[in-house]
Amino acid sequence: MTSSNSLLNSLRTAITKVVIGQTDIVDQLLIALLSNGHVILEGVPGTGKTLLVKVLSKLIKADFNRVQLTPDILPLDILGTNIFDFNSRDFILKKGPIFTEILLADEINRTPPKTQSALLEAMAEQQVTLDGETIALPGLFWVVATQNSLEFEGTYPLPEAQLDRFLFKLAVDYPSLEAEKQILLNSQAGFKASKLDLDKLKAIATVEDVLAWREQVQKIQVADNILDYLVALVRQTRNYADLSLGASPRSTVAWLQAAKAKAFLSNKDYVTPDDVKSVAPPLLCHRLILKPEAQLDGIEIQTAIASILEQVPVPRE
Repeated sequence: MTSSNSLLNSLRTAITKVVIGQTDIVDQLLIALLSNGHVILEGVPGTGKTLLVKVLSKLIKADFNRVQLTPDILPLDILGTNIFDFNSRDFILKKGPIFTEILLADEINRTPPKTQSALLEAMAEQQVTLDGETIALPGLFWVVATQNSLEFEGTYPLPEAQLDRFLFKLAVDYPSLEAEKQILLNSQAGFKASKLDLDKLKAIATVEDVLAWREQVQKIQVADNILDYLVALVRQTRNYADLSLGASPRSTVAWLQAAKAKAFLSNKDYVTPDDVKSVAPPLLCHRLILKPEAQLDGIEIQTAIASILEQVPVPRE
């Protein structure tokens, strides 16, 4: 595990050298990658969301496609379609951008539900069905969606069924004072994110490395009292007075997987209560729904999550 952790640390460092001031987001993104869990990146424009995913894909030598989602884009624009070839007198599959290892779905809330749902089967089962034929997607297949946290006009909020298929929802905030100054210094030295030559980035790992890491994550040990703790936390979300919707059983499994990935990233071979707690906010924030009266009282979802974590007794390690 030490060699894997060393390679992961090198990957993390290489990303943060290009994407300045988003170290926590980088760590959470790597946890999601290790968990085989899809991610929503939410934040205002210009905070490096697209750049972050591009750089990560290049550093692990992964095939990468980006889809700019708009109100008029159709499901077939993402999935592809069978077209008739007059030379061969047969239908051939013209694959859409979803046939890749890392898919960046830019501004996912700007496309209508019919097109959003085109991603559901791919995200849940790692396959696509076209004209009755089921086609497997690459082993790494990973979706990172972005959305603007300030724009609401002309948007289509994702339904709960689709939100539940994203492991994390990560809020990409403004960089710190020191980080923003470093961005200026880099700009003064000639760095431009829009003109970044990704081909010049030296790969740190490979897709095979990532798949091997995922297998190692599965072997992380989880004690019975940690499982009991996790189940108690999930059930508390369903009994919490200010929530109208708690975490689903799918959330329970995802939570465990994310905690194991967090332990692996920390170079441990077992899960601790801190691993479970640390991944809770990005894992639960898009799955839990506040009651209308709680919203009127000014209660925020992150406050509810923190309260739930405080109410459930932490087991001894």
